Amino acid sequence: MKAKYKKIIAFSLAAAVIAAVSAYTWLPGTKTVARQGVKATKAAAAHYLSTDAVDASNIRQVITADSTTSRTFMWQSDYAEENPVVEYRQAGDDDSLMQLPASSDAFSDDGVTTYIHTAAVSDLKPGTAYEYRVGAGDKRSDWQSFHTAQGHDFKALIFPDSQSSDYSVWAATAQPAWQRNQDAQFFINMGDLVDNGQDHYQWNAWFDVVGDMIARIPVVPLLGNHETYDKDWKVRMPEAYLHLFALPRIDREKYQNQFYSFDYGDVHFVVLNTQSQELADFEPSLDEDEVAWFKEDMAKTTKKWKIVLMHKDPLQYGFANRPQPREEGFSPEGRLWMPLFDQYGVDAVLSAHLHTYRDRGHIRNFQRDESGPLYLITGVAGNVQYPGLWKQHSLDEYVAPQPETDNYMTLEATDDSLTFRSFLPDGQLLEEKSISSHK
Repeated sequence: MKAKYKKIIAFSLAAAVIAAVSAYTWLPGTKTVARQGVKATKAAAAHYLSTDAVDASNIRQVITADSTTSRTFMWQSDYAEENPVVEYRQAGDDDSLMQLPASSDAFSDDGVTTYIHTAAVSDLKPGTAYEYRVGAGDKRSDWQSFHTAQGHDFKALIFPDSQSSDYSVWAATAQPAWQRNQDAQFFINMGDLVDNGQDHYQWNAWFDVVGDMIARIPVVPLLGNHETYDKDWKVRMPEAYLHLFALPRIDREKYQNQFYSFDYGDVHFVVLNTQSQELADFEPSLDEDEVAWFKEDMAKTTKKWKIVLMHKDPLQYGFANRPQPREEGFSPEGRLWMPLFDQYGVDAVLSAHLHTYRDRGHIRNFQRDESGPLYLITGVAGNVQYPGLWKQHSLDEYVAPQPETDNYMTLEATDDSLTFRSFLPDGQLLEEKSISSHK
C-alpha cells in the first residue's frame, strides 16, 4: 500500500512538472511573465568548444520598439538544448561581457520540430558597437557585431515580396543589396517572405539567403497572405511566421506578432496585418481591433515622421492581360485605411503584394493631393513575377520598366527629410523620391 502511495505521489509530481513546463511553453502570457524576472548577469570567463559544435541555425536579430537600448536575438536548434544563452559585450571589451538566459520553445510544423530560442536584451547604450554570440552548455557561436541606434540619421533596406519557387533569385536580389548597403541599420521584408507559410524548407531557404545580413542588423518582417497557406494551399493561422519572429509587444495579446510599431531615429513605423480576408474564419474582428489599436498607437507617438508598412496595396489595378474585367480604384484595404492615414498625418505608405514597383505620389481623400501621404508599392524581390499583368492606374506617377524584374529599395532618413530609392539588383537606380518638409 505504501509503495503504491509513493508511486501515486511520484506520478503526481511528474505530472505537475510537465504541466508547468507546458504552461510556460504554450499558454499565452506565461512565458512573458516568467521572463520579466530574468536579468543579464556578468559572464564568467570560460573555455568553450569550437563553433562547429554549436547546434544553432538561423541566428537572427529582430527589431524592437526602441533600438537605442534594446535588441531581440533568436536562433534555432535541431535538438532541445539545456540553458540556452546569449552573451554580449561592447566590441572587444571582455570586461563588459554579459550573459542572458534565452527562452526555448519546441515548435512542430510541416512534420518537423525545431527549437526556437529567444533573448531580449534591454540594457544597451545608445550609439554603441557591440558583439554577441549564442549557444548552450559549453558551446558558443562565433562573435557577431551589432550597433545600437542614436540620432535621427539612418538607412534601411527594403525588400518587396521574396516568395519564390527558386530562392536563388531572391539571393541574387538581397545579397548584392546588402553588399552595397553595409551601412543599413535594419531591413524590411514587405510580406510574402515565402511562397508557402507551412513549408519549412522555404523558411530555411529564406533564412539562408539573408543569413549574413540578419545576423548583423535586425529584420522588420510583415505578414503576407502567403504566410497563411498550409501545404494543401488552404488558409490557416500563420503559425510558422508567428513563431519565427518575436516582434515588439502590443497590448492585444491575441494579435501578438501580427501587427506592431517601432521607432527608429525620428520616425515612427507602423506595421499592419492586412490579411483580414484570409483570416476571417479565425479572427473575425481583426479589422475592427486593429483599427482601434492603430488609433491608440498613432495618438501616443511624438515622432516627427510616420511611415506605414502594409502588405496588401491600397490601390486596385485593372488587368492588362486577363479576360475578366477589373476596374481601377481602391482596394478594400485602401478604403479602410487611407482615411485613417489622412486623419493621423501619415507621411509615407509602403505596400507590396502586386509584384510591381509604382510611385503613386501623394494622395488625400482618394485623389491627388500633395498634402497627403506618399504611396509607394515596393515591387518584387523573388522569382514570382507578373510581367505585363497590371494596367497603369490614373494615380501612377512612375512605373518600373516593363516587363518587370526584381528590385530592392533604400530609405534614408535625416532630421528634415525622408528619401526613398528603388534599384535593380545590379544597382541601377530606377527612381528617387523625397519628402523634404513635414506637413
